[in-house]
Amino acid sequence: MISSKPLDIPCSLQERKVLEKIALAAHELGVPAYLIGGFVRDKLLGRKTKDMDIVCVGDGIALAHKVAESLGNNIPVSFFKTYGTAQVKWNELEIEFVGARKESYRQESRNPEVSAGSLQDDQNRRDFTINAMAISLKDMDYGSLLDPFDGIGDLDRKIIRTPLEPAQTFSDDPLRMMRAIRFASQLQFTIEATAFTAIRENAERIRIISQERITDEFNKIMLSPKPSVGLDLLYKAGLLKIIFPQMIDMVGVEMYEGKGHKDNFYHTLQVVDNIAENTRDLWLRWAALLHDIGKPATKKFEPGHGWTFHGHDAVGGKMVQRIFTRMKLPLSDKMKLVKKLVELHLRPISLTKENITDSAIRRLLFDAGDDIEGLMMLCEADITSKNKAKVKRYLENFELVRKRLKEVEESDRIRNWQPPVTGEMIMDTFGLKPGRIVGELKSAIREAILDGEIPNTYEAAYAFLLEKAGALNLTPVK
Repeated sequence: MISSKPLDIPCSLQERKVLEKIALAAHELGVPAYLIGGFVRDKLLGRKTKDMDIVCVGDGIALAHKVAESLGNNIPVSFFKTYGTAQVKWNELEIEFVGARKESYRQESRNPEVSAGSLQDDQNRRDFTINAMAISLKDMDYGSLLDPFDGIGDLDRKIIRTPLEPAQTFSDDPLRMMRAIRFASQLQFTIEATAFTAIRENAERIRIISQERITDEFNKIMLSPKPSVGLDLLYKAGLLKIIFPQMIDMVGVEMYEGKGHKDNFYHTLQVVDNIAENTRDLWLRWAALLHDIGKPATKKFEPGHGWTFHGHDAVGGKMVQRIFTRMKLPLSDKMKLVKKLVELHLRPISLTKENITDSAIRRLLFDAGDDIEGLMMLCEADITSKNKAKVKRYLENFELVRKRLKEVEESDRIRNWQPPVTGEMIMDTFGLKPGRIVGELKSAIREAILDGEIPNTYEAAYAFLLEKAGALNLTPVK
């Protein structure tokens, strides 16, 4: 019985059950089948995974249908005849089936010419040794690890290495350069020296890859435990200047009259790492990445003072949409969030000074709305000083700002503020049509509440409205 044989990787009972059914279906169809790739790698590393890749020496789509039938409950099979692939979803598992193949590439494209092949052919075409390991699902050696390139040794050594010659591997499919860096960042592995040299030599080949695929890998780097690992590798490999040139503008320190500024590129990487310690939110990490993106355009040396970056928050905010458009990131609320945080990231710092008015607190709450916590998280991540006493002082100051934000919000309810007297109310009260006067009266009420002249209540706002309207010779209609 297949189920009596051990697996060379740790699996749950559910995973064992489905692998046994795949093995039995493959046996009945007479096609050797193997579990291969990321599932094997992640199980050996003790990482959670739900994606199984099954390669068979034969018809992968037919095997997928046979497995779905054995799992019962009319499980659907999604298949793509052109590519010879199929997918079955069972409980939390997503199982992809494909026939073993060999590939050849044309210089101008990463899309290979594919033909049927053996397991060895299929393992040869894999991007990295740690992704070429397979578990046999055949009767004679069920559960055995088939590892022709010592992928398990590379897992132990924490090395990213290609099965075949690296220059050819990366030239054939340049997206593998991004993937190598992504795995190094996700797993905290080192890219083998010859492989990294090949990435540098083939960096220009990344231009044939679609922006969507590049951005998908970039976002996976951004979501890794320590994104700076991947971002720095992208820079050193020469890929970053091609896929994200605005970041390169921040690299380096300029000296003048003996005074230099900090390296804004490596400062930014530290800020991204800092915020990554506290959130998995991709867009807060993007806000950290772009918070100083306006500094190169605003850098200026002022004699007697030093380097300044006045207005870099506003300039950076204007750059966000262009960057999102170029990177094919969503031009939605996600982009608006990043833009808002970039524009506001200096505001909480100013609130750490003495004698800050409640009005300034109200205005920050009004402008940040529900994103105030993300903004404070970004500001705290922006502290990258090596002086522990200075860091401690900054964090204590931000804690005081948080306290004041909470106090003012509880008393004035400014976050996501809605006017107690609306434009419709103003028009109905004075018999006005939409226009400049209505807008001016609405703005006057808002400013009076934010400045603390009147409380945030309907009664106070309506009384203030009547006073302002009287000055404009407006009288309520009967």
